[in-house]
Amino acid sequence: MPQPATVIVVGAGLAGLACAVHLRRAGVAVRVLEASDGVGGRIRTDIVDGFRLDRGFQVFNTGYPEAARILDIPALRLRPFTSGVIVFRDGRHERVTLPWRHPRQALSGLFARVGTPVDKAVLAAVTTRDLLLPGSLVRRRGGAERRTTEEELRHWGASPEVVENLFRPFLSGVVLERELETSGRIFHLLWRSFVRGVIGLPALGMGRIPEQLADRLPPDAVRLETPVGALTPTGVALGGGGEMEAAAVVVAADPATAGRLLPGLPVPAMRSVTTFYHAAPASPLWEPTQIVDAEGVITDTIVVTDAAPEYSSDGRALISTSVLGVHGDRDEPRVRDRLARIYGDTSSWEHVATYAIEAALPAMPPPMPLRRPVRVPAEGSGARRYVCGDHRDTGSIQGALVSGRRAARAVLEDLRTRPVAARQGRTARDRAGQA
Repeated sequence: MPQPATVIVVGAGLAGLACAVHLRRAGVAVRVLEASDGVGGRIRTDIVDGFRLDRGFQVFNTGYPEAARILDIPALRLRPFTSGVIVFRDGRHERVTLPWRHPRQALSGLFARVGTPVDKAVLAAVTTRDLLLPGSLVRRRGGAERRTTEEELRHWGASPEVVENLFRPFLSGVVLERELETSGRIFHLLWRSFVRGVIGLPALGMGRIPEQLADRLPPDAVRLETPVGALTPTGVALGGGGEMEAAAVVVAADPATAGRLLPGLPVPAMRSVTTFYHAAPASPLWEPTQIVDAEGVITDTIVVTDAAPEYSSDGRALISTSVLGVHGDRDEPRVRDRLARIYGDTSSWEHVATYAIEAALPAMPPPMPLRRPVRVPAEGSGARRYVCGDHRDTGSIQGALVSGRRAARAVLEDLRTRPVAARQGRTARDRAGQA
């Protein structure tokens, strides 16, 4: 009978898969238990009516350093967006782009009516500093960790005009809140990733990211539709009955589930968002540029197929539009009305799907630690316990991948202090395997 996995990872999201990949690279046997029918957690892609629909508007950013560490980025076949946004306000479209990426549009940003000339200098100063400073200095920037993003922008001299016309509408779609309550230090790290990286979508959907990680594990390493009901002194109890033993258990589930499995674990507040997908006979924009709504009726909208035509099987355009909060199909007419103001006539559009994501992103107010412990104290000499996820680092793909690596490193360090061979020499029962 096969021996149980040396390490059990609960959850096949990015953090859990990254942890499993790092452990596997170190020669440790791993089993990943996932409650749903697929890998990815919050990052998955569905096929609906010939369209690839990510579960909520998501993007990949090559400016995340951890991505280059563990992912094969060229294999994702990234379809880039414009490095900038179009701000919609009072019926006007104002374009703001990174001038070194789009030199032909440099003057449009200079003359965009989003702030004063002083604001343009502030924007340039923030961008230049976050672009050029080493990441370690950005993370240690004094004072920003104690200020909200709005307070940090004021600290830099940004006027209310540029905050309302540019920073608030743009950042609301990133951190999923319009009050700019997110830590100022997190703002600088996010801004740094935007100006240093390229933002876009994998040609075959965001779901290719977790699938790529899962492909690096043995075929039997990931067990789907296998919920974990509780942790036991020696491993886990499965929701459907049975137990599995392990030398270590890494909880990589969503924050609420992690808090249930690990009583006493702090669970952050979560931000919610709803994404509406529409199909149009042709693109209403003809460029892969995100439009942000300064008036806050919606958060942002983009013609996905202008960047990634592979998202449509028949040449029709796919438009993704996000709204803060949890909404249903009954809100689609209001959203479509706003889109008509932004794009023009939408009467020929078809509503394809609505994704209401109640727990889309952890809140990150100040003071916001960049690293939370991944080791979880456990009584006795049973299986050691760990936790990872973007709620242990920063709420992003970067944070999820980093937390997975940190948890794997902690597991490896602890297994070296208590040899695995001692556990494997005993007769261990994989009751789930016997069932």
